[in-house]
Amino acid sequence: MHATANISWFADITLADCPMVGGKGGSLGELTRAGIAVPPGFVITTRGFEHVLAELEKQNPVRSRVDALSLQDLRGLRLLSQEVRARVKSAPLPPDVRADIVAAHAELCGPDLRWPLAVRSSATAEDSEEASFAGLQDTYLWVKGAEAVLEYVRSCWASLYSVPSMSYRRKDGTPENGVAIAVVVQKMVDARSAGVMFTRSPLTGDRSVITIESAWGLGSAVVSGEVTPDRFVIGKITGQISVRDISDKRIQHVPEENGGIKHIETPEALRGAPSINDGELKTLAEIGRKVERHYRRPQDIEWAIDRSGDIVLLQSRPETVWSEKDKAPVARPAPNPLEHVMNIFGGRR
Repeated sequence: MHATANISWFADITLADCPMVGGKGGSLGELTRAGIAVPPGFVITTRGFEHVLAELEKQNPVRSRVDALSLQDLRGLRLLSQEVRARVKSAPLPPDVRADIVAAHAELCGPDLRWPLAVRSSATAEDSEEASFAGLQDTYLWVKGAEAVLEYVRSCWASLYSVPSMSYRRKDGTPENGVAIAVVVQKMVDARSAGVMFTRSPLTGDRSVITIESAWGLGSAVVSGEVTPDRFVIGKITGQISVRDISDKRIQHVPEENGGIKHIETPEALRGAPSINDGELKTLAEIGRKVERHYRRPQDIEWAIDRSGDIVLLQSRPETVWSEKDKAPVARPAPNPLEHVMNIFGGRR
């Protein structure tokens, strides 16, 4: 695999490379190097985005105007988003960036240059313990051909300036000079079933269990909330499946022949049938434990099972909801620890 200043392959990336490949890219590289099955791919580093943005800044400032936005100025947010996104999408790609993407695309796809790919945004501040930008930038599925990849790369860059993404950064106080975006390009999985896995209960915070949610077809239906998935809870130590909640999965996402995805009705025989079997559940749980041990913290994982039954991971990020609750102080510090007890009874000494 040929790496350049603009292209990094998963096998060459670790989390230490997040400033150049973003959170998603760093995680996929880390998983690959840890021996976890991940669909192969590469990352278009932040260098291309920074080059394009620098050219735009010469014409009219971008970052300073985002920094100056008020969260209360919804009209200003919308207008700036529309303007900047249009400018990024129409900006010419630097010749070396374009050439490197086309070459990496050919290397990834091999003889079949129409192999379906996922083109996924990977912001430099996303998927960290401190901030989660998940879902705020764009992802494009079942993309076919180098020209389509080039188009969607610019769309991913532009999505950094969506109203939700800019609003999140303003609310979080993230300075624009510290934010950039890379783009992940990886082979698509023609998923029979897909979903998410939490190595800590998302409902109770219990660290002794793994929760797995699953549905038929591509995982985008689960992530977007368009289908109610099957839900399973598995003990980490015992492997016992303590919860088995099978839903009525009315729709599923499947590939379009010429690119993109479509929604179809799930066949009647499959709607109420489990979308994953017990053997696959146990294998997934084992993978989840391995990933959690590698990262040394609970994880929020996206996974897929292809038509041949092989399980792959599509993403792993730190679990944030319960981790943030763990960090929060239970009560304000008091000079006298007994004050907390005495206050319960309505008095102080």
